[in-house]
Amino acid sequence: MLDTNTDQITRDIGKSGIRASAVGLGTWAIGGWMWGGTDEASSIRAVQASVDAGITLIDTAPMYGSGVAEEIVGKALKGRRDKVVLATKCGLVWHTKKGNHFFDNGDTPVHRYLGKDAIIYEVEQSLKRLGTDVIDHYITHWQDPTTPIDETMEALESLKAAGKIRSIGASNTSPEDIRAYVAAGQLDAVQEEYSMVKRDIEQSHLALCRENGVSVLSYSSLALGLLSGKMGPDRVFEGDDQRKDNPRFSQGNREKVARLMADIDAVAETHGATLAQIVIAWTLHQPGINFSLCGARDERQAAENAAAGRIRLSQDELTCISGAVETHLTDLDG
Repeated sequence: MLDTNTDQITRDIGKSGIRASAVGLGTWAIGGWMWGGTDEASSIRAVQASVDAGITLIDTAPMYGSGVAEEIVGKALKGRRDKVVLATKCGLVWHTKKGNHFFDNGDTPVHRYLGKDAIIYEVEQSLKRLGTDVIDHYITHWQDPTTPIDETMEALESLKAAGKIRSIGASNTSPEDIRAYVAAGQLDAVQEEYSMVKRDIEQSHLALCRENGVSVLSYSSLALGLLSGKMGPDRVFEGDDQRKDNPRFSQGNREKVARLMADIDAVAETHGATLAQIVIAWTLHQPGINFSLCGARDERQAAENAAAGRIRLSQDELTCISGAVETHLTDLDG
């Protein structure tokens, strides 16, 4: 059985002075968009169970269900707001057609736009949906090639001075973006996709972030469930589930992942942990990865993810897991 007496790992978000649990709750799935819908009551319980289990970092975004995830998080945190570091985002907009067209959400065009006017509008909408008067960590969701980062950062710094936000982050960035943000103000963190099957930021981002005191929040640590230990080769994806046509979820890839899971099962057994918990723990033990955002749609998943933040892997265990990753996952499709 997992040792529940071990403290939850906590870390600082850049130079902000804000400290949060290294395992954070990501709420993309809670919004339902691209995840086959949502169950509000179950989602509220998932958020509350995460907090009860020691997770203090809650990450959401307006784009997750066109405001649905933020509203659910706001309802779940009534009476608990002071227990969490609340992060949300800006920059994917459907109230204006300014900026760079990104995709269509049904009949609604979504643009990447980080102009000052949109940021000021978006923060007020998020504050209302979340039922709070301050956002602890405010993140540009995707980068806007039509707006200078100086302008974006000026708007974010003004929000911080006004007490609307407490720290600044950027997501889905290039190294050039990071340099521009750092030159324009205090960038506390970047949020990037990182997992056993997607490790490119080890070469592109991590050293740059360390040099500038910028924390790294990894998302999709379980690769949309591929690395959960529950994604068998025979799984069928239906409806608007984004994994249905994703080559990373090919049957061949899932067979390779199954072999990886067999190789790390002994480590999981040693810790009385699930395979997903070991994958999350491995992620948090990678140099330069400060936080791991993990989705949960029910109380059981929430408790499982939180417990991963109490696992300490030995160097021998890390070597074993990393060796298995190299053996089985270096030639995945997609």
